[in-house]
Amino acid sequence: MNKFFIFLSVFLYGTIVYAQEYKEINDIPYYSGDILEEGEKERCRLDVHYPIDKENLPTVIWFHGGGLTGGSKEIPSVLKDEDFIVVGAGYRLAPSTSVNNIIKDAAQAVKWVFENVEKYGGDPQKIIISGHSAGGYLALMLGLNEKYLKEVDVDNQQLLGVVPFSPQTITHFTERKSQGIEELQPVIDSLAPLYWVSNEAPPITLITGDRELEMLGRYEENAYLARMLKLTEHPYVKLFELQGYGHDMTYPGFPILLDEIKNMKDFRKEK
Repeated sequence: MNKFFIFLSVFLYGTIVYAQEYKEINDIPYYSGDILEEGEKERCRLDVHYPIDKENLPTVIWFHGGGLTGGSKEIPSVLKDEDFIVVGAGYRLAPSTSVNNIIKDAAQAVKWVFENVEKYGGDPQKIIISGHSAGGYLALMLGLNEKYLKEVDVDNQQLLGVVPFSPQTITHFTERKSQGIEELQPVIDSLAPLYWVSNEAPPITLITGDRELEMLGRYEENAYLARMLKLTEHPYVKLFELQGYGHDMTYPGFPILLDEIKNMKDFRKEK
């Protein structure tokens, strides 16, 4: 830093403000023991990006997209170096495992965060689950079907909120394909977030691209879920349609996620 600039800063403001430092730890396994096969273990890991020397921070758990058949754990660059923790979680993929097992992987990742986030300066009462496409589907399944988190001793009511990006709310097309069901044949069964509509779910903010540009009626699926949640008198449901964007709507969606961290914290305080 230029010495004159430091002098000027001290002269004008009486103090020097240093940039916040961050640290990232990669490839942390979230299953313990020998539950998984060797090849599966590599998928079930997570990365943690966090500010150093901070406390009581919110945490965003980010599940990657890829149709439940591809992709890998990631921490979106837009979410780095903010005043919260980001966890990028991987999971097993179909067809090597079932969609039900993939959701269970996501639940295990959430359990790990609840049990360990305080080590990184996080507050277990401020955990949001999010993700794009298939990752958004996983976030919704955990937020709406309480059994997956209950199986790992977590109450879905402990979540600060759920903010999925362009998720399927009907039964995921990968599950339908495994049953020989055509992609354009909608199904709502126990592997559909819509099946588990409840006013007891945590706060939910749905984000999709433009209805005319999104894939396979994705906006309409989310609009129906939002409507059904409101009919149950769910106290916190929002739906955003990002005009001019298709399924690649993550970048304009991230500012909404940042806003929702604050909004959901305020909502929890008011309850």
